[in-house]
Amino acid sequence: MTTQSAETYPTTYEVSAQSRNLAALSHLSAFITFVGIPSLVGPLVMWLLNRDDPFVEQQAKDALNFNISFVLYGVVAAFAIILLVGLIALPVVLVTWFVLVILAAVKAANGENYRYPFTIRFVS
Repeated sequence: MTTQSAETYPTTYEVSAQSRNLAALSHLSAFITFVGIPSLVGPLVMWLLNRDDPFVEQQAKDALNFNISFVLYGVVAAFAIILLVGLIALPVVLVTWFVLVILAAVKAANGENYRYPFTIRFVS
């Protein structure tokens, strides 16, 4: 497991419009958390359903890794509320998660491979 900074890495193949849309949906599917479903479920489903498309598969795995990482960061920040540090850390984690999911979806919709910052690579 490694943590990497945000980066865009080049694709070596042409990305179709359908692949770009599915990749963007892979990132945006994390927002199902707003209806009570954990944020990592959406990217996991997208990855499992689109393993035949290399662009969508990679973007869905990146989204899954990012959401697993941020669930862990959120849990730590929530527990840190006891020490009062979490009162600042938890909102920062949530806003960072929201902004980076939107950024990744926009990059994927443009056909760019995007790697989230602050992400532990659980799935490779």
